[in-house]
Amino acid sequence: MRPTLLDPLFASISTLPGVGPKLADLLARLLGRENADDCRVIDLLFHAPSGVIDRRNQPGIALAPTGSIVTIKGRVDRHQPPPPGNRSVPYRVFIHDDTGELALTFFHAKGDWLMKALPIDEEVLISGKVDWFNGRASMVHPDFMVKASEAENLPLIEPVYPLTAGLSAKVLRKAIDNAVTRLPDLPEWIDETLMVRQGFHDARESFRLLHDPRDGLDIDPQSISRRRLAYDEFLAGQLSLTLVRQRLRKVAGNPVVVKGDMAASILHALPFSMTNSQRAAVDDILKDMAGDTRMLRLLQGDVGAGKTLVALMAMATVVEAGGQAVLMAPTEILARQHHATISRFAAAANITVEVLTGRTKGKERQAIEERIASGEAQIIIGTHALFQDSVNYKNLLLAVVDEQHRFGVHQRLRLTAKGITPHMLVMTATPIPRTLVLAAFGDMDVSKLTEKPAGRKPIQTVTIPTERLGDIIDRLRSAIAEGKKAYWICPLVEESEEVDLMSAEERHGILSKAINAPIGLIHGRLSGPEKDAAMLAFKNGETRLLVATTVVEVGVDVPDATIMVIEHAERFGLAQLHQLRGRVGRGDEASTCILLYKGPLGETGKARLSILRDSEDGFLIAEEDLKLRGEGEVLGTRQSGTPGFKIASLEAHSDLLEIARKDAAYMIDRDPELTSPRGQNLRVLLYLHRRDEAIRFLHAG
Repeated sequence: MRPTLLDPLFASISTLPGVGPKLADLLARLLGRENADDCRVIDLLFHAPSGVIDRRNQPGIALAPTGSIVTIKGRVDRHQPPPPGNRSVPYRVFIHDDTGELALTFFHAKGDWLMKALPIDEEVLISGKVDWFNGRASMVHPDFMVKASEAENLPLIEPVYPLTAGLSAKVLRKAIDNAVTRLPDLPEWIDETLMVRQGFHDARESFRLLHDPRDGLDIDPQSISRRRLAYDEFLAGQLSLTLVRQRLRKVAGNPVVVKGDMAASILHALPFSMTNSQRAAVDDILKDMAGDTRMLRLLQGDVGAGKTLVALMAMATVVEAGGQAVLMAPTEILARQHHATISRFAAAANITVEVLTGRTKGKERQAIEERIASGEAQIIIGTHALFQDSVNYKNLLLAVVDEQHRFGVHQRLRLTAKGITPHMLVMTATPIPRTLVLAAFGDMDVSKLTEKPAGRKPIQTVTIPTERLGDIIDRLRSAIAEGKKAYWICPLVEESEEVDLMSAEERHGILSKAINAPIGLIHGRLSGPEKDAAMLAFKNGETRLLVATTVVEVGVDVPDATIMVIEHAERFGLAQLHQLRGRVGRGDEASTCILLYKGPLGETGKARLSILRDSEDGFLIAEEDLKLRGEGEVLGTRQSGTPGFKIASLEAHSDLLEIARKDAAYMIDRDPELTSPRGQNLRVLLYLHRRDEAIRFLHAG
């Protein structure tokens, strides 16, 4: 049961003054909750400010440094609306003070609203970022504007929060202020010596300071209050991972000990030998599976590093022990591709391999399910369909999950809850920096594949500005005429007026006219069968060039594709570019990756593209990506199931993550049921961070 102490924080947001149904819906959307019913007062407290308005900085227009946020007191001179019917021209309002003139710029603005907010000849206070162009000062979409006569009661320092369409800063600020007043006196769950060493305030005071900053330093990631709340968030996360791990480990493993004949037959039939890191990973896995506790291992390996073979060695071992193994892939295309590769290799050891996806229907499905239940199917490959209620295993000893981030802790528990307790091997081709491994997969041991299989040639990577597009198309035309295959990746499916990016459909049209060869098109809006058909046509050589969005990023294998063009490369994350590049260079021919960018590039853009040009080491690239972009983006929205921290940041607070991990392990070791006084306080922390599912693992929970 959640302690009654927390009731005020878990009341619905609609219990706050002034929050009606419409505002509750907006707040739920802003705070990432599914609906207003699921949105609580605590969610507002975890919505951290992203900046502050410091109205003490009033330098005057002419002295405002470019790129800095300042407050300007000036008089409105004139309005310059866009010409009728031309929405792309901004609306401008000009104001002046004793030192000079400033143009306020608004895109898609409503003129009558601006006339009311900024009447001509009125003295106003404006806050926002100033930029200088050709000696003229401009401010695009000021953070705030108010008539000077109404500015008396404005605070000098005010936090700025991320917003959502339809929600004003003022209304959000009021809701958060009301939420702060609901904070009870919380018990202290942090160890006393750590409190002193880090100089932490108590939790209630830290929330108060976060939402009532005295200057910009108070909302800095390294401020004491922010670090305190980040530590709490890490500690709650690490405690629940430790409890999950302890629970999963408590389930006895089925020790798998065999001579290894089947694995040996497969190795003997391979046209190549394993790399050293593949051998080491297989040794780790066999050692884990031979023990009394269940294996929980994460296998990280770059694109093309040979994870599938490592998984197959593990699967052959459990089959030899009389058990079954499943391999779960995130998509139908990948499941069928794994099936093609694995059944080819497994034939050498007479292992029966089946494939089961959401598209397997009727009698065919029934027959496969019967073969699974009887144990005749020894290795089963598929999508989430593998764990549906109708599928019963005779003796499932190993589950291999491809692309972990689509299969989080909760799904792992669901599998265990079915009474199935196989050893677990999780594979990812997204090299995850060490701090992220700790945060997201703290309940697993990790093996890394660091070498490329023998015979793979390095991929030559070049960066080329879009002005030289014609040259690229000429080169492609002659390469395709020589029988080569190429990918062309675009960031969007269809063109939109807002963003000047080339869409896949538009690019497909242009290339079809320029290159006399059949060209395929694949994007996320196509249905599963349409995607598979486009992919198959490319693989079989019916199309020589495939125009695609990033749906081809994960795992599709076309060994004879040797050219990869990525348009608007500056728009992609480093790890994503590296994944896309890994689609070529999978055969024995030399391959090229062309990064097309639209100049001029900013510093980060330059840094990103040059790291990629100079390195093929996915782990190095992932670490650099984390430094350049922060974990939210490295994990990307696609990688749900990885931790989306509200206040903590892996770059800024990685030192705290390490401490939280040790502290959680120490507490669960000393007080596994969290019944001691500090243990009881930690339960409050778990509830505060909505980690209720972890508390269910405590007998006295």
